[in-house]
Amino acid sequence: MTLNGKVNGRKIKPAVTAIIQSRMQSKRLPGKAMLELAGKPILAHVIERSKLIEHVDKVVLATGSLNENRPLIDLASSLGIETYSGSETNVLERYYLASEEFAGDYIVRITGDNPFTDVDYASMIVDIALESNFDLCALANLPLGTAVEVIKKQALDEAYNMSSEPYHFEHVTPFIKEHPELFSIQRPPVSLKKVPEKLRLTVDTQEDYDLAKIIYDNLFTESHFPLSDVLDYVNEHPEILKINSEIKQRLATSSSQ
Repeated sequence: MTLNGKVNGRKIKPAVTAIIQSRMQSKRLPGKAMLELAGKPILAHVIERSKLIEHVDKVVLATGSLNENRPLIDLASSLGIETYSGSETNVLERYYLASEEFAGDYIVRITGDNPFTDVDYASMIVDIALESNFDLCALANLPLGTAVEVIKKQALDEAYNMSSEPYHFEHVTPFIKEHPELFSIQRPPVSLKKVPEKLRLTVDTQEDYDLAKIIYDNLFTESHFPLSDVLDYVNEHPEILKINSEIKQRLATSSSQ
């Protein structure tokens, strides 16, 4: 018997689907998802890290519908995850339709240009989301490129139906963040020591890739290293941070459309 989210007195775990957004078209660094770090494409590292996140039941690649994205689809399939092809530019729609096809009570939003996505912190925020029942959960204070967002499916549906600005569709969660009167949002802070002020651990430009390559060449073995190892390494070699320290991050309230 099912009653109040329990079956025969046992709590039912909500289904969690991780959706990775990635496509080959990138204005700043075209084809970056297939650039290699330690002998593997960036996207492969992202997929492998996503599969290690606790409580995640399914990992899906959500990419664009152009033929040039075929290498991404083939890579995802070879690593045993599902794929969805949709709009090249309307990422919110891509997430919404992918979540419709592959279900999930909660959606973990992961970007394909973040090969430093931290598995332990991602597992932590998924666990918090499942316990708190908030519409949007993300850890605060993590370096750029290491965190994920956890979105309740109902909130994603509402954001898709209510969003109106171009950047809402390009960045997925701005509408939710702009309307705390409609959505419950939780951003618990993480306390980290010795985080360099201009640390960028995303791959959006050639400079970002150059830095990522140095870190991966020195830290990657057969397992995926945690953020703590990255912080130790960059603090021991602060000179490498100059490589991408001048790159300006595009705001979530901007749009390329």
